[in-house]
Amino acid sequence: MSSVAQPHPTVPAGATEVDVKQALRSAIRSTRSIRSPRVQAEVAERLAKVTIMIPDVAQASCVALYASRAGEPGTLPLIEQLVAKGKRVLLPVLGPSLERGWAEFTDAEDLRERAPGRPPEPSGPDLGAEALAEADVVLAPALAVDTSGNRLGNGGGWYDRALGHARPGAPVIALVHAEEIYDGEEHPLPVEPHDRPVDAVATPEGWRWLRMRAAA
Repeated sequence: MSSVAQPHPTVPAGATEVDVKQALRSAIRSTRSIRSPRVQAEVAERLAKVTIMIPDVAQASCVALYASRAGEPGTLPLIEQLVAKGKRVLLPVLGPSLERGWAEFTDAEDLRERAPGRPPEPSGPDLGAEALAEADVVLAPALAVDTSGNRLGNGGGWYDRALGHARPGAPVIALVHAEEIYDGEEHPLPVEPHDRPVDAVATPEGWRWLRMRAAA
């Protein structure tokens, strides 16, 4: 279990879901920032070891993932291990007019921050948003999830829209730190109509299913 305390920001009475989300995002990002580079590297290695053993990941031919940014649980060791096992890895890319698509990962040297503030991206062809349907499993970023499968994203709504292109039945697994899993009854995350739930969650300490998966 993580030694970092779970963030529970104070919000005023009558706060909207948007207000609560923003308070949580700020608190979680602040908590993430206390991890040293050494600890972050250890987290990334442990997360890779856990995630690579999830049966749906182990059996997948194609995995949709993302290149982590500072503070997020690191994903580069996981990406490299997936490729070493012969799996195709798709990463998000920023296309024309701020559209988002997917491109195939080749190697770490190819990853670059190709737009200010965006996660590192591969330089290969943009395969379009529909390419997500080629993934057997989707490993999604999150600031938090709750035990009902609700996900707190970074606020842009891009992954919620992207998941509409996922193959029916392909599990969506959020990657977070252990303290970022909230009890869905005692501390449910705020949910808006556009929010899409996840099926499972993985942390450096382990993984678990959160909800029944959609039928394939």
